Amino acid sequence: MNLFEIRNLTFTYPERNLPALNDVSLSVAAGEFVVLCGKSGCGKSTLLRHLKTVLTPFGERSGEVLYDGRTLGSVPQREQASRIGYVLQSADNQIVTDKVWHELAFGLESLGEKTPVIRRRVAEMASFFGIQEWYEKSVTELSGGQKQILALASVLAMQPDVLILDEPTSQLDPIAAEDFIETLKKINDEIGTTIILSEHRLEGALPRADRAVVMADGQIVCAGGVSEVGLKLKELNDPMLTAMPTPMRVYLALEDQDKGGHVPQTVRDGRVYLEGKMSGGADSQRFVRPCGAHPPLRGVAGMTTEEPLIEMKDVWFRYERDGRDIVKDLALSVYPGELVCVCGGNGTGKTTMLGVITGENKYYRGRVRVFGLDPKKSDGRTLSDAGLAVLPQDPQTLFTRPTVFDNLIDVAYACAKRRPDSIRGAAPEAAHPATAKNANHITPEEVEAEVRRVCELTDTADLMGFHPYDVSGGEQQRTGLAMALLTKPKLLLLDEPTKGMDSFFKEKFAAILHRLRADGLGVLMVSHDVEFCARYADRCALFFGGDIVSEGAPREFFSGNSFYTTAANRMARGLFPGAVTADEIIESIMQG
Repeated sequence: MNLFEIRNLTFTYPERNLPALNDVSLSVAAGEFVVLCGKSGCGKSTLLRHLKTVLTPFGERSGEVLYDGRTLGSVPQREQASRIGYVLQSADNQIVTDKVWHELAFGLESLGEKTPVIRRRVAEMASFFGIQEWYEKSVTELSGGQKQILALASVLAMQPDVLILDEPTSQLDPIAAEDFIETLKKINDEIGTTIILSEHRLEGALPRADRAVVMADGQIVCAGGVSEVGLKLKELNDPMLTAMPTPMRVYLALEDQDKGGHVPQTVRDGRVYLEGKMSGGADSQRFVRPCGAHPPLRGVAGMTTEEPLIEMKDVWFRYERDGRDIVKDLALSVYPGELVCVCGGNGTGKTTMLGVITGENKYYRGRVRVFGLDPKKSDGRTLSDAGLAVLPQDPQTLFTRPTVFDNLIDVAYACAKRRPDSIRGAAPEAAHPATAKNANHITPEEVEAEVRRVCELTDTADLMGFHPYDVSGGEQQRTGLAMALLTKPKLLLLDEPTKGMDSFFKEKFAAILHRLRADGLGVLMVSHDVEFCARYADRCALFFGGDIVSEGAPREFFSGNSFYTTAANRMARGLFPGAVTADEIIESIMQG
């Protein structure tokens, strides 16, 4: 029996020329685990929001959505609230109470359940998810992973028939993300709850799915079993193939077009395949070039003969005088031209460290210098004028104006006032109505031309007229990146910049950084995206317990880890020493 039936659904947002969804038809059977994937802005979130009427976006639509045999609009709101569970990308946007146990009970209280029922279901959820140890904590004390588990448990307490999740692992470290996806699979297997999951991180999600649905430009490109979809993407030479799990990418890059059969999806299956390939079995008879592969963009090494852009020695920081230390005896340097990636679990202190560098968090012991300045004694404007730019983990904190274009124009004008040499003249399509009298003789035309140049660079040109809250998470990240690049930084601090980014823009993002680093830009990036770090970083570091416990070049760094490493490294360990990306495995086999 189909739980959802989507029939010829077309939807267009106000003031947009192209539909966000274009004649989409899809059915989801009761008890299925379905993964929805595709580029940022392809329509995944818009489609999911049509599966619950209180979240359905405003705009022009045709077609219909059926739930349990009825049009969704005819299903009472109370029934939808209890039977259709929805988990947002950011748990902070979903949690509404102050205490963990309050949050677990909130949905049930809203449905009017009696106290004995609420207590029983809350206790059951706390036991199932292992929440007992932090049951009475304030939600502000929870890590990102704990908040996401709490959001899931609070929805599941209402015993929904279906769980809809919109990129729920985007803010989790790799281990927490894997645990979260495994929890979803457990719920699917043991309770029978239908799962509809939108994800960019497919390494853990696809091997657990019954079906994959690939979207592009508001349409479904292909749908079916995971192996079937992988083979179809290869047949179409679709760029989405680069986002598939490493075992699939390796297999599909090396095997014949029409080989068919089961495509390895897990690290275990991938190792079995590689062992067969290495032994010279039937699978090794023919090789083909990997689809969409390109060499890593490494090679811009830190110029250690120059003064560091960031220098931290023996740094300690705590939020409260009598509280625990969050940063402990930290030492770190970043030089011009370097991309340094700091990895580590949720709640280990990585974002706090960035706050120390910007001066927002005042360290109480040690030495910190940014461009030779002490951030504790320098205000944010002084560091900004010196060339510091920051892209925070939540780019929404940057948005103060009603459109993407207005937010970018504000940044460009502010930069032009302080550093008029940062704006280069160009012939714009149309002048912005703002005046240039305070912009040190920089004309509105020149400012707008610079904004449009950066928008083209960051793929945000099509977003200019929209409210920044109305675009996808990945598009918000790109908008925040554009705002940072408009300041012409010499040092860029990035906090989870690839969160919500699809694999396609990640490659473009890496190329942007590569070009800027060639001009001496230093980049310090906090990230859970180990695949990105392994491929593009000059140096990687592991943050744990408030300090950096290990660091090194990507191959050396990730090869020494058992869990905090790439799927490619786990798959190739003992077979291709030092391989940390799918491309490295493919190239090693092809070179014989």
